[in-house]
Amino acid sequence: MIRHKKLILYIAYTFSITEFLFAQEQKTSDYTQNIPGVSLKFEMTAIPGGEFKMGSELTDPGNKKDEGPLHLVKISPFWMSSQEITWDIYELFVYQDFDQTKNLGVDAVSRPSKPYLDMTFGMGKEGHPAVGMTHYNALQFCKWLYTRTGVFYRLPTEAEWEYACRAGTQTTYSFGNDTTKLSDYAWYRSNGLESTHTVGTKKPNQWGLYDMHGNVAEWTLDQYFPDYYSQSADKIQDPFAKPKTLYPHSVRGGSFQDDASSLRSATRHSSDPAWKRIDPQIPKSNWWLPEAPFVGIRLVRPVIPPSKEEIDIFYNQKPIEDY
Repeated sequence: MIRHKKLILYIAYTFSITEFLFAQEQKTSDYTQNIPGVSLKFEMTAIPGGEFKMGSELTDPGNKKDEGPLHLVKISPFWMSSQEITWDIYELFVYQDFDQTKNLGVDAVSRPSKPYLDMTFGMGKEGHPAVGMTHYNALQFCKWLYTRTGVFYRLPTEAEWEYACRAGTQTTYSFGNDTTKLSDYAWYRSNGLESTHTVGTKKPNQWGLYDMHGNVAEWTLDQYFPDYYSQSADKIQDPFAKPKTLYPHSVRGGSFQDDASSLRSATRHSSDPAWKRIDPQIPKSNWWLPEAPFVGIRLVRPVIPPSKEEIDIFYNQKPIEDY
Protein backbone atom coordinates (compact mmCIF):
# COMPACT_ATOMS: atom_id res chain seq x y z
CA MET A 1 0.00 0.00 0.00
CA ILE A 2 2.86 2.38 0.90
CA ARG A 3 4.63 1.53 -2.36
CA HIS A 4 1.39 2.16 -4.23
CA LYS A 5 1.04 5.62 -2.64
CA LYS A 6 4.67 6.42 -3.44
CA LEU A 7 4.08 5.44 -7.05
CA ILE A 8 1.01 7.67 -7.28
CA LEU A 9 2.95 10.57 -5.73
CA TYR A 10 5.86 9.99 -8.11
CA ILE A 11 3.52 9.94 -11.15
CA ALA A 12 1.75 13.08 -9.92
CA TYR A 13 5.09 14.82 -9.33
CA THR A 14 6.40 13.78 -12.76
CA PHE A 15 3.17 14.94 -14.40
CA SER A 16 3.29 18.30 -12.62
CA ILE A 17 6.89 18.87 -13.72
CA THR A 18 6.00 17.91 -17.30
CA GLU A 19 2.99 20.21 -17.15
CA PHE A 20 5.19 23.04 -15.88
CA LEU A 21 7.80 22.54 -18.58
CA PHE A 22 5.07 22.33 -21.23
CA ALA A 23 3.50 25.52 -19.89
CA GLN A 24 6.89 27.24 -20.04
CA GLU A 25 7.36 26.03 -23.61
CA GLN A 26 3.87 27.23 -24.52
CA LYS A 27 4.51 30.57 -22.84
CA THR A 28 7.47 31.22 -25.11
CA SER A 29 5.81 30.15 -28.34
CA ASP A 30 5.08 32.62 -31.12
CA TYR A 31 1.67 34.24 -30.80
CA THR A 32 -0.66 36.74 -32.42
CA GLN A 33 -1.65 39.87 -30.50
CA ASN A 34 -5.16 40.99 -31.41
CA ILE A 35 -6.16 44.57 -30.64
CA PRO A 36 -9.60 44.65 -28.95
CA GLY A 37 -12.32 46.52 -30.79
CA VAL A 38 -10.70 46.37 -34.22
CA SER A 39 -9.69 43.73 -36.73
CA LEU A 40 -6.00 44.55 -36.40
CA LYS A 41 -3.24 42.36 -35.01
CA PHE A 42 0.50 41.86 -35.02
CA GLU A 43 2.73 38.81 -34.69
CA MET A 44 5.11 38.23 -31.79
CA THR A 45 8.08 35.88 -32.23
CA ALA A 46 9.59 33.97 -29.31
CA ILE A 47 13.29 34.73 -28.89
CA PRO A 48 15.18 32.19 -26.74
CA GLY A 49 17.53 33.36 -24.01
CA GLY A 50 21.25 32.86 -24.51
CA GLU A 51 24.66 34.45 -24.90
CA PHE A 52 26.26 36.33 -27.78
CA LYS A 53 29.21 38.54 -28.59
CA MET A 54 27.96 42.10 -28.85
CA GLY A 55 29.74 44.58 -31.08
CA SER A 56 32.36 43.97 -33.76
CA GLU A 57 36.07 43.28 -34.14
CA LEU A 58 38.45 46.02 -35.28
CA THR A 59 39.14 43.88 -38.35
CA ASP A 60 35.45 43.66 -39.32
CA PRO A 61 34.53 45.57 -42.50
CA GLY A 62 32.74 48.77 -41.54
CA ASN A 63 33.80 48.58 -37.89
CA LYS A 64 33.31 51.80 -35.92
CA LYS A 65 34.83 52.86 -32.63
CA ASP A 66 31.51 52.71 -30.73
CA GLU A 67 31.12 49.00 -31.58
CA GLY A 68 33.94 47.86 -29.34
CA PRO A 69 35.30 46.19 -27.52
CA LEU A 70 33.53 42.98 -28.49
CA HIS A 71 32.07 41.55 -25.28
CA LEU A 72 29.96 38.59 -24.17
CA VAL A 73 26.38 39.40 -23.13
CA LYS A 74 23.68 37.21 -21.58
CA ILE A 75 20.08 37.75 -22.66
CA SER A 76 16.88 36.57 -20.98
CA PRO A 77 14.13 35.14 -23.23
CA PHE A 78 11.56 37.54 -24.68
CA TRP A 79 9.14 38.03 -27.53
CA MET A 80 9.76 40.49 -30.33
CA SER A 81 7.34 41.73 -32.98
CA SER A 82 8.22 39.93 -36.18
CA GLN A 83 7.63 43.13 -38.16
CA GLU A 84 7.91 46.85 -37.60
CA ILE A 85 4.73 48.49 -36.25
CA THR A 86 2.66 49.83 -39.14
CA TRP A 87 0.57 52.97 -39.57
CA ASP A 88 -2.57 50.78 -39.57
CA ILE A 89 -2.02 50.16 -35.84
CA TYR A 90 -0.17 53.33 -34.88
CA GLU A 91 -2.93 55.61 -36.17
CA LEU A 92 -5.34 54.16 -33.61
CA PHE A 93 -3.03 55.54 -30.94
CA VAL A 94 -2.56 58.91 -32.60
CA TYR A 95 -6.27 59.57 -33.03
CA GLN A 96 -8.28 58.85 -29.88
CA ASP A 97 -11.71 59.35 -31.48
CA PHE A 98 -12.17 55.63 -32.05
CA ASP A 99 -11.47 54.73 -28.42
CA GLN A 100 -13.91 57.37 -27.20
CA THR A 101 -16.76 56.39 -29.52
CA LYS A 102 -16.31 52.69 -28.72
CA ASN A 103 -16.03 53.48 -24.99
CA LEU A 104 -12.88 51.33 -24.65
CA GLY A 105 -11.75 53.16 -21.53
CA VAL A 106 -8.34 54.29 -22.76
CA ASP A 107 -9.12 57.88 -23.73
CA ALA A 108 -7.21 59.10 -20.64
CA VAL A 109 -3.90 57.89 -22.09
CA SER A 110 -1.71 60.78 -23.25
CA ARG A 111 -1.82 61.02 -27.03
CA PRO A 112 0.39 62.77 -29.56
CA SER A 113 -0.53 66.23 -30.68
CA LYS A 114 -2.00 66.09 -34.16
CA PRO A 115 0.95 66.40 -36.56
CA TYR A 116 0.96 69.61 -38.59
CA LEU A 117 2.29 67.79 -41.64
CA ASP A 118 1.78 64.38 -43.25
CA MET A 119 3.99 62.11 -41.14
CA THR A 120 3.91 59.41 -43.81
CA PHE A 121 5.78 61.94 -45.99
CA GLY A 122 3.83 60.59 -48.95
CA MET A 123 5.62 57.24 -48.76
CA GLY A 124 2.53 55.12 -48.07
CA LYS A 125 0.41 54.17 -45.10
CA GLU A 126 -1.32 50.78 -45.34
CA GLY A 127 1.20 48.11 -44.38
CA HIS A 128 4.03 50.64 -44.19
CA PRO A 129 6.00 51.16 -40.98
CA ALA A 130 4.95 54.12 -38.83
CA VAL A 131 7.74 56.70 -38.70
CA GLY A 132 8.71 60.07 -37.28
CA MET A 133 7.69 59.55 -33.65
CA THR A 134 9.91 60.67 -30.77
CA HIS A 135 11.32 58.22 -28.25
CA TYR A 136 8.74 59.44 -25.73
CA ASN A 137 5.99 59.01 -28.32
CA ALA A 138 7.10 55.41 -28.90
CA LEU A 139 6.99 54.65 -25.17
CA GLN A 140 3.51 56.15 -24.85
CA PHE A 141 2.37 53.95 -27.71
CA CYS A 142 3.54 50.97 -25.65
CA LYS A 143 1.50 52.29 -22.71
CA TRP A 144 -1.56 52.63 -24.93
CA LEU A 145 -1.12 49.03 -26.10
CA TYR A 146 -0.85 47.89 -22.49
CA THR A 147 -4.09 49.70 -21.64
CA ARG A 148 -5.83 48.15 -24.64
CA THR A 149 -4.50 44.60 -24.33
CA GLY A 150 -3.37 44.15 -20.71
CA VAL A 151 0.03 42.99 -22.00
CA PHE A 152 3.26 44.80 -21.10
CA TYR A 153 5.10 45.92 -24.21
CA ARG A 154 8.19 48.10 -24.50
CA LEU A 155 11.01 48.96 -26.86
CA PRO A 156 13.91 46.47 -27.06
CA THR A 157 17.12 47.23 -25.26
CA GLU A 158 20.09 47.74 -27.54
CA ALA A 159 21.48 44.35 -26.47
CA GLU A 160 18.16 42.57 -27.11
CA TRP A 161 17.93 44.19 -30.52
CA GLU A 162 21.38 43.08 -31.66
CA TYR A 163 20.90 39.60 -30.18
CA ALA A 164 17.61 39.18 -32.06
CA CYS A 165 19.05 40.63 -35.26
CA ARG A 166 22.03 38.28 -35.24
CA ALA A 167 19.79 35.25 -34.61
CA GLY A 168 22.72 33.09 -33.54
CA THR A 169 25.22 34.45 -36.06
CA GLN A 170 28.40 36.45 -35.61
CA THR A 171 28.67 37.59 -39.22
CA THR A 172 28.33 41.10 -40.65
CA TYR A 173 24.63 40.54 -41.33
CA SER A 174 22.23 37.90 -40.03
CA PHE A 175 22.52 36.05 -43.35
CA GLY A 176 26.34 36.18 -43.62
CA ASN A 177 29.02 38.53 -44.92
CA ASP A 178 28.05 38.76 -48.58
CA THR A 179 26.74 42.28 -49.24
CA THR A 180 25.41 41.22 -52.65
CA LYS A 181 22.67 39.26 -50.81
CA LEU A 182 21.51 42.27 -48.81
CA SER A 183 18.76 43.15 -51.30
CA ASP A 184 17.10 39.81 -50.51
CA TYR A 185 16.68 40.88 -46.88
CA ALA A 186 16.59 44.66 -46.80
CA TRP A 187 15.27 47.89 -48.28
CA TYR A 188 18.17 50.33 -48.28
CA ARG A 189 19.75 53.07 -50.37
CA SER A 190 20.52 50.81 -53.34
CA ASN A 191 16.98 49.49 -53.77
CA GLY A 192 14.77 51.56 -51.45
CA LEU A 193 13.68 54.21 -53.99
CA GLU A 194 13.87 56.80 -51.18
CA SER A 195 10.78 55.39 -49.46
CA THR A 196 9.54 53.01 -46.78
CA HIS A 197 8.07 49.74 -48.04
CA THR A 198 5.37 47.33 -46.91
CA VAL A 199 6.73 45.41 -43.93
CA GLY A 200 7.63 41.75 -44.29
CA THR A 201 8.20 41.75 -48.05
CA LYS A 202 11.86 40.73 -47.81
CA LYS A 203 13.32 37.52 -46.37
CA PRO A 204 13.32 37.17 -42.56
CA ASN A 205 16.35 36.26 -40.48
CA GLN A 206 16.78 32.77 -39.01
CA TRP A 207 14.47 33.59 -36.09
CA GLY A 208 11.65 34.83 -38.31
CA LEU A 209 12.16 38.57 -37.86
CA TYR A 210 11.61 40.78 -40.91
CA ASP A 211 13.31 44.06 -41.84
CA MET A 212 15.89 43.93 -39.05
CA HIS A 213 18.21 45.29 -41.72
CA GLY A 214 16.77 48.37 -43.41
CA ASN A 215 13.28 49.63 -44.28
CA VAL A 216 13.19 51.86 -41.19
CA ALA A 217 15.63 52.23 -38.33
CA GLU A 218 14.19 51.29 -34.93
CA TRP A 219 14.20 52.91 -31.52
CA THR A 220 15.75 51.02 -28.64
CA LEU A 221 15.16 51.66 -24.95
CA ASP A 222 18.76 52.77 -24.29
CA GLN A 223 20.55 56.05 -23.97
CA TYR A 224 23.34 56.12 -26.54
CA PHE A 225 26.88 56.33 -25.18
CA PRO A 226 29.71 56.00 -27.73
CA ASP A 227 31.97 54.39 -25.10
CA TYR A 228 29.27 52.22 -23.49
CA TYR A 229 30.88 48.90 -24.45
CA SER A 230 34.21 49.87 -22.89
CA GLN A 231 32.35 50.27 -19.58
CA SER A 232 30.55 46.90 -19.87
CA ALA A 233 31.68 43.86 -17.92
CA ASP A 234 32.02 40.57 -19.78
CA LYS A 235 29.05 38.18 -19.51
CA ILE A 236 26.80 40.95 -18.22
CA GLN A 237 23.13 39.95 -17.90
CA ASP A 238 20.61 42.03 -19.87
CA PRO A 239 22.59 45.30 -20.10
CA PHE A 240 20.61 48.52 -20.37
CA ALA A 241 21.77 52.13 -20.47
CA LYS A 242 18.93 53.94 -18.69
CA PRO A 243 18.09 57.27 -20.39
CA LYS A 244 18.67 60.41 -18.33
CA THR A 245 18.82 63.02 -21.08
CA LEU A 246 16.67 63.75 -24.12
CA TYR A 247 19.50 63.11 -26.56
CA PRO A 248 20.84 60.85 -27.81
CA HIS A 249 18.98 57.53 -27.74
CA SER A 250 20.23 54.44 -29.49
CA VAL A 251 18.70 53.59 -32.86
CA ARG A 252 19.34 50.33 -34.68
CA GLY A 253 18.94 48.60 -38.04
CA GLY A 254 19.46 51.37 -40.60
CA SER A 255 16.80 52.50 -43.06
CA PHE A 256 15.86 52.87 -46.70
CA GLN A 257 18.10 55.96 -46.75
CA ASP A 258 21.26 54.20 -45.56
CA ASP A 259 24.10 52.40 -47.27
CA ALA A 260 24.97 48.73 -46.68
CA SER A 261 27.49 49.44 -43.93
CA SER A 262 24.86 51.21 -41.82
CA LEU A 263 22.66 48.09 -41.88
CA ARG A 264 25.20 45.76 -40.25
CA SER A 265 24.07 43.83 -37.15
CA ALA A 266 26.58 45.70 -34.98
CA THR A 267 26.01 49.22 -36.36
CA ARG A 268 24.88 51.77 -33.78
CA HIS A 269 23.09 55.01 -34.59
CA SER A 270 22.00 57.83 -32.28
CA SER A 271 19.10 60.26 -32.27
CA ASP A 272 19.81 63.90 -33.09
CA PRO A 273 18.16 67.25 -32.20
CA ALA A 274 18.33 68.08 -35.92
CA TRP A 275 15.43 65.64 -36.40
CA LYS A 276 13.21 68.43 -34.98
CA ARG A 277 14.92 71.28 -36.79
CA ILE A 278 11.86 72.49 -38.71
CA ASP A 279 9.45 72.10 -35.77
CA PRO A 280 8.02 75.64 -35.31
CA GLN A 281 6.84 75.06 -31.74
CA ILE A 282 8.62 76.54 -28.70
CA PRO A 283 9.48 74.40 -26.83
CA LYS A 284 9.66 71.77 -29.55
CA SER A 285 7.17 68.91 -29.62
CA ASN A 286 7.56 65.90 -27.32
CA TRP A 287 5.82 63.80 -29.92
CA TRP A 288 7.02 64.24 -33.50
CA LEU A 289 10.28 64.38 -35.46
CA PRO A 290 9.45 66.20 -38.71
CA GLU A 291 12.86 65.43 -40.18
CA ALA A 292 13.05 61.74 -39.24
CA PRO A 293 10.94 59.83 -41.78
CA PHE A 294 13.32 56.90 -41.32
CA VAL A 295 12.86 55.85 -37.67
CA GLY A 296 10.10 53.57 -36.37
CA ILE A 297 9.18 50.97 -33.75
CA ARG A 298 9.62 47.27 -33.04
CA LEU A 299 8.15 45.87 -29.82
CA VAL A 300 9.43 43.55 -27.11
CA ARG A 301 7.59 41.65 -24.39
CA PRO A 302 9.76 40.08 -21.65
CA VAL A 303 8.87 36.51 -20.65
CA ILE A 304 9.02 37.58 -17.00
CA PRO A 305 7.00 40.82 -16.86
CA PRO A 306 7.65 43.62 -14.38
CA SER A 307 5.35 44.07 -11.39
CA LYS A 308 2.27 46.31 -11.69
CA GLU A 309 4.11 48.98 -9.68
CA GLU A 310 7.17 48.77 -11.95
CA ILE A 311 4.95 48.98 -15.04
CA ASP A 312 3.22 52.10 -13.73
CA ILE A 313 6.57 53.77 -13.03
CA PHE A 314 7.92 52.76 -16.43
CA TYR A 315 4.96 54.08 -18.42
CA ASN A 316 4.39 57.26 -16.44
CA GLN A 317 7.76 58.93 -16.74
CA LYS A 318 7.43 62.61 -17.57
CA PRO A 319 8.87 63.72 -20.91
CA ILE A 320 12.12 65.66 -20.86
CA GLU A 321 11.33 69.09 -22.26
CA ASP A 322 13.07 69.99 -25.49
CA TYR A 323 14.67 73.36 -26.14
